[in-house]
Amino acid sequence: MDQNQPAGENYANPKTCFFHVLFKAAALAFYILSALFFDSFVIIFVVTVVLAALDFWVVKNVSGRILVGLRWWNEINEQGESVWKFECLDQESLARMNKKDSWLFWWTIYLNAVAWIFLGIFSIIRFEPDYVLVVGVCLSLSIANIVGFTRCRKVMLAKWLDVLI
Repeated sequence: MDQNQPAGENYANPKTCFFHVLFKAAALAFYILSALFFDSFVIIFVVTVVLAALDFWVVKNVSGRILVGLRWWNEINEQGESVWKFECLDQESLARMNKKDSWLFWWTIYLNAVAWIFLGIFSIIRFEPDYVLVVGVCLSLSIANIVGFTRCRKVMLAKWLDVLI
């Protein structure tokens, strides 16, 4: 980033932002436009779910770390219980995060879920249960990232409040 420009004027990580949006847009666009080009539900299902899975992976493992400084994962402990794990950058590093990058990250993960919900409603209205399945898988992946990153952010904020008190 050019040091002569005011902080926050541009995206600090334009390539990461591009890929953060790319797979969301690709999955949604393919799902919406696929009926024009393919008669096979299997092709539509597989390609849409693969694109949504790529989006899930990119958000969880790349853009979440770079754009908002957060990371989450889930483990099964020895008792067989699900345990959420969270990591975040220190306060000083997070304070230097680019506001536009952060804004793009949070808005796109929420808008992506909203888009899948609308597509699910349309599939139900059109009586297309097969397509509800596709939307359900894609929406599940989207919601998993929303829940993971929202919990991570809440844990981070709670830790900061403990430090301040």
